[in-house]
Amino acid sequence: MIFDFKRYTLHDGPGIRAAVHFKGCPLSCWWCHNPESQSAIPQTLFRKERCISCGACDGGPFEDADSCPSGAKELCGKKITVSDLMTQVLKERIFFEQSGGGVTLSGGEPLLQPDFAIAVLKECRKHEIHTAVDTCGFADRSVLMEILPLTDLFLYDVKHMDSEKHLEYTGVGNELILSNMEALGKSGALICARMPFIPGINTDEKNLHSASAFLRKIGGVVKVNLLPYHNAAEEKHRRWNIDYKLKGLCAPSEELLKNSAATLESYGLKVEIGG
Repeated sequence: MIFDFKRYTLHDGPGIRAAVHFKGCPLSCWWCHNPESQSAIPQTLFRKERCISCGACDGGPFEDADSCPSGAKELCGKKITVSDLMTQVLKERIFFEQSGGGVTLSGGEPLLQPDFAIAVLKECRKHEIHTAVDTCGFADRSVLMEILPLTDLFLYDVKHMDSEKHLEYTGVGNELILSNMEALGKSGALICARMPFIPGINTDEKNLHSASAFLRKIGGVVKVNLLPYHNAAEEKHRRWNIDYKLKGLCAPSEELLKNSAATLESYGLKVEIGG
């Protein structure tokens, strides 16, 4: 079950990539940029501002969102086979080869559908396509270990080092997430740590130093991406009539970003703002 297939993406791993967005996520982050990904089942999403009150749906939900003449209703989530997905992936192969890119399994959370994720990764291996898995890390350890030999790079979220605050802002604690990251590092995985940078939530010095010290000891961390908050998520929540808890929050300043990157770099970590 996926909700999007993006071609020619530049921020989901090295080179030009195709990103497969799986539907369903065990977290419910306050700043989530893809709130429509959180539910594991298809949803009919409604854009009120596009509705022309034509009566085609009698004001209620309907499965055939394509029949909405104004595009006010959109079906989010569809089933796809490995074969059909790979047909789309292989059309992009020339871009992968020219740029050092490949395929990224993203979300939602791809590890919620382990059998499908593993099957896709195996097919990519057969075609010698670089693979990346973008994960929150909240998954059964056995699943991580099974996909490890099929994955060239993990894009691994580090949202907050304090487990109680992690629970408050994402819906789950961080113990399993951090221990899974340690296990991947010890097993030889290459990891790009991705830190969403949310003012007032995880941008304080205590959290930065704690995250830096943790990441420094993880083998295989090749880079840390500091991902500055932006308010595009607010508009998306409004569009789909989903409650947004960070209304009016501003993006972090350039000074704060640079100082925070310097803190991470002081621990010997390679840091990139954005990406």
